[in-house]
Amino acid sequence: MHFGKGSWKNFEQGTEKEWLVTNGLGGYAAGTIIGANTSKYHGLLVAALNPPVERTVLLAKLDEQVEAGGITYNLSANQTNGEVTHFGYIHLQRVTIDPLPCFVYSFSDITMEKQVFMLHGQNTTVILYRFYNGALPATLRFTPLINCRDFHGNTYYGQLNFSSQILNRGVAVRAVAKVPPLKIISSAGRFSKHDDWYKGMYYANEQERGLNPYEDHFMPGYFEVKIGAGEVKTITVVATIEEQFSAEHASVSGEVYLLQEKARLQELQDLAGCSEPLARQLVWAADSFIVHRRSTGTKSVIAGYPWFNDWGRDTMIALPGLTLVTHRFDDAREILSTFARYCKDGLLPNMFADGDREPLYNTVDASLWYFQAVHKFLEYTGDFDFIRSEIFPILKDIISCHVRGTHFNIKVDEDGLLQAGSPCLQLTWMDAKVNNWVVTPRHGKPVEINALWYNALCVFEKLCRQYGEIFAYPDLPSKVKDSFLKQFWYSDTGILYDVIGPDGKKDAKLRPNQIIAVSLPHTMLSKNKSMIILRRVWQDLYATYGLRSLSLRDPEYRGIYTGDQLHRDGSYHQGTVWSWLIGPFITAYRKVNDYSPASREQAQRFIAPFLDHLQDHGVGFISEIFDGNEPIKPRGTFAQAWGVAEVLRAYVEDVLERKPI
Repeated sequence: MHFGKGSWKNFEQGTEKEWLVTNGLGGYAAGTIIGANTSKYHGLLVAALNPPVERTVLLAKLDEQVEAGGITYNLSANQTNGEVTHFGYIHLQRVTIDPLPCFVYSFSDITMEKQVFMLHGQNTTVILYRFYNGALPATLRFTPLINCRDFHGNTYYGQLNFSSQILNRGVAVRAVAKVPPLKIISSAGRFSKHDDWYKGMYYANEQERGLNPYEDHFMPGYFEVKIGAGEVKTITVVATIEEQFSAEHASVSGEVYLLQEKARLQELQDLAGCSEPLARQLVWAADSFIVHRRSTGTKSVIAGYPWFNDWGRDTMIALPGLTLVTHRFDDAREILSTFARYCKDGLLPNMFADGDREPLYNTVDASLWYFQAVHKFLEYTGDFDFIRSEIFPILKDIISCHVRGTHFNIKVDEDGLLQAGSPCLQLTWMDAKVNNWVVTPRHGKPVEINALWYNALCVFEKLCRQYGEIFAYPDLPSKVKDSFLKQFWYSDTGILYDVIGPDGKKDAKLRPNQIIAVSLPHTMLSKNKSMIILRRVWQDLYATYGLRSLSLRDPEYRGIYTGDQLHRDGSYHQGTVWSWLIGPFITAYRKVNDYSPASREQAQRFIAPFLDHLQDHGVGFISEIFDGNEPIKPRGTFAQAWGVAEVLRAYVEDVLERKPI
């Protein structure tokens, strides 16, 4: 993916596209393609101190200047106190992301390339400069802007007491005792100590979200590198908190580290067997979400960058696309094992919290999506021995706990259907709540929960037969099916009710949850009903990059996702488009149309816009959500696991028709 000056005709346009690189620990580096930080989550080193959580902003950015022939060229791009104060992007000639970002600056007769990447498995970022000097001697100066705070926070002058220590080839800076010192080491030049502060950096993204948009950063000094006339020079800058990383490591050419990371990414592509441009890019994107969890010593999944942790629901939905389509079967085993270890009273964690705190279990669907993840795992691997030894007992416990009832009022009703939640407690994926306002009340019997419940029972029953175990609930699947068809089918409109409340009241709002009932491998719906549902969803909810969370014909529909938390959460599931839903939608479409050649062509048309989207918002990634109104502007996190996963899965399985063996 290549970008030129047409992508940053002004500062605001240049900040619409963001880049991301990660380290497999939950740490990352991210920013805009013009080099400006427009969010408190941007930074060149955001380290995961307790992988994959406790993410801490350490190196916010490097601001560069080049002096040649008595002229100083400022290459930095910043907003200060609400105004653009540094216009270095005017010297930016080209940006390439393939998938690692490379920024090319051109001024006078000088060209400078800047490449950013991380060392996998380390909280270490490498900034590699390639300097092609012109006819005059030049000096490259780069100034680190340093912080030491939780990535959700803000820092101000005088709030932290930074101390710096000169190192061979660099500097070590520390502000908080529990956080390792940040070492910045350069392979060339010298560091000059000069304590100062950058005050009033302005984050336009946080202003738009109704949050505090200002921050100060500590500047311990600056690096200077002398470059001779006509000289071609490579400079490696390393920012790290790794204890074992020394100046000797930094003296290794950044080109060597770059080749290692490129080789690792190539191996992932080769393993997945995907050479098509969209699939190749999404395979690389998928890698960013698969992380090491220190507490279990196994893999987990970050739900989205920059601000989400690992979530149970998102992980199970994303697992097939991230690990099975990509043939990362060992990672899939580890992820299934990770969540099995934390299963409690039949529930999988909704979210792992920072630190050593107990996970949150306030979800009804994570455990049910777990059965679908197991089903897909077996389709791809046939590893019944692993499932039997480590996972089957967990599945058995989940079913048992749901039948007899567990936390959060999750229990099987007399009709066999699953009910959950309360007026003040949201347990489905549509869980937005502002103070005491439950935006999308769905307690009772939600449609997708009962579709997943039926699917889980069928998957478990098959496993019981596979393992010669007695299925303790032989009449339950048929009971669930009969009750579902009797109670959820709204014949007057040809849709499924979204929720049946505890009082029997039925919610007829047209939402995308019913498409899940069509797409699952074990469905209660006839082909005719499935076709009718699919058509209504397509007509009212489809919006280029996913499905709207509420019909645009509904009086409560909200088509723009912006503003403070009240306004954003008020539209989150009230019309906002969700990218992950394109996966079940495409699968349902092909399934209902018997995987005909014509349906494959239409599925390709559903997928095609995502190739363009990869060059917008989070470059190379799929955004979390979009406005429901045209032009369907990307919003939310710029890199979302289940969005990437479901687009990739649907593309490989339903368009390319590469099914599990």
